[in-house]
Amino acid sequence: MTLRGRSVVWGRRTIVMSVINATPDSFSGDGLMVRRRPADVVDAALRRAEEALAAGADWLDVGGESTRPGAERVDVDEERARVVPVMRALRSRVDVPISIDTSRAAVAEAALDAGADLVNDVWALRADPAMAPLIARRGVPVILMHNRAAPQGVEERKTLGGRYIDVEYDDLVAEVSSALLAFVAAAKEAGIADTQIVLDPGLGFGKTVGQNLALLDSTDELRSLGFPLLVGTSRKSFIGYTLDLPPDDRVEGTAATVAIAIARGADIVRVHDTRAMVRVARMTDAIVRRLAQEASAGASR
Repeated sequence: MTLRGRSVVWGRRTIVMSVINATPDSFSGDGLMVRRRPADVVDAALRRAEEALAAGADWLDVGGESTRPGAERVDVDEERARVVPVMRALRSRVDVPISIDTSRAAVAEAALDAGADLVNDVWALRADPAMAPLIARRGVPVILMHNRAAPQGVEERKTLGGRYIDVEYDDLVAEVSSALLAFVAAAKEAGIADTQIVLDPGLGFGKTVGQNLALLDSTDELRSLGFPLLVGTSRKSFIGYTLDLPPDDRVEGTAATVAIAIARGADIVRVHDTRAMVRVARMTDAIVRRLAQEASAGASR
């Protein structure tokens, strides 16, 4: 994959994607719209991006709609109004890949016009029939995520947030794998190249706490599908319910999940606590990717 003129070679090191939520209701508690005016949101996004990059982030991910369990949808105009000024400001200041986290083609197109480099679609092109043709026409990479989220079956606790209960899978890993491959087939049929596709198992989206833990432990099976893999566990409720901790106290739990994901083959980790997770990623890379790194270093000498 090539992004912003740079070749991305999978497997040599983990890419750390830092989240920038242009929302008032992010589950993680870091939504930039909380008690801020629109102009202040842009300034806050720039500060957060600069802090993330100084901490070692490789990519940024901008979203304008919360996808937490039970969250209400915003209309397309509101979502677009949230992300476009942030995207435009970021693009004028930073030269790293930036993804737009949306399932709406109109939002994705506006964000791409404002400087986004790839699309992170939590519904894997299924929510909007115009999304796949847009991705193919613009020739940008896309992240396809597994998602069985639904309004029903969500339990909400004040300090821990929402979690899914009574979600049934006959064979969790096989069903997620099969669905991801079906998303790939649909993307390719729409004209999206293999090299432009990243997969995401969708931890936290339509899975119980136990299913999330089991799926994370099976990351290597999903990586064997042959596509780069993004894993997003940061501050998610399955960590909170496992440790009985609120979102702002899940850094150690997130660190454990990031290390396991990398050890099992994840190529990209999506995080909120950038400085800590960059350190976790680099240390885990030094353990599990050392041969690839040594080979790369030898080739460059």
